[in-house]
Amino acid sequence: MATPHISAEPGDFAPHVLMPGDPRRAQRIAETFLENPRLVTEVRGIQGYTGTVDGQPVSVMASGMGSPSISIYATELARFYGVKRIIRVGTMGSMQPQLKVGDVVAAAAAHTTSAMTAVSFPGVHMSHTPDFGLLRAAVAHGEDSGKRVHVGSVLTSDDFYNGDPEAMARLADAGTLAVEMEAAALYAVGMREGIETLMLGTVSDGSPGSSDLTAQEREETFTEMVGFALAALRS
Repeated sequence: MATPHISAEPGDFAPHVLMPGDPRRAQRIAETFLENPRLVTEVRGIQGYTGTVDGQPVSVMASGMGSPSISIYATELARFYGVKRIIRVGTMGSMQPQLKVGDVVAAAAAHTTSAMTAVSFPGVHMSHTPDFGLLRAAVAHGEDSGKRVHVGSVLTSDDFYNGDPEAMARLADAGTLAVEMEAAALYAVGMREGIETLMLGTVSDGSPGSSDLTAQEREETFTEMVGFALAALRS
């Protein structure tokens, strides 16, 4: 049962999905963490894989960049393929001095400049939040393993280069940890489709628009973040 954007057959996706943005990162995660991964979709070069982790079926699928793209893929996975949990594993730009490149952030809430959820819930300023069980499990993994995860709000922005500096400063003063482009949309899909969602991000940039990690490093240096995600899925 293919959709306009996914060519997989019924049963090809596991109930639990890790969702990076970059198709090459999806392939790298699948080949590194999944046992016997198989390619189940690659429409428009957006790759999805299914395998197992410790005997539990897990899929990995890229989302592309931005709120519209992740909304499409997450909705189709939930609505047509029976996916119950999606954890985004992506990158973020730090908005706080205590966050360093390589740190892991769990988004307990997502502010947004996007109008995506305003269309779905007109007249309401939505609170974009993850599934508490997944968030709690990710934090518990950090406590058990001695690896730190920063927990707090993030900003989901539609504009990578031209954000309002004054607004960004006010958000940082209000404790917003980092900026990225997908969390609020994923959380909205979770609320609308009745699935569990969580955004985990590795800090890749010291400030919006900078590039402190190379493209290759962005693909290769997310082992710790994926560990948090897999621990949450095992909960």
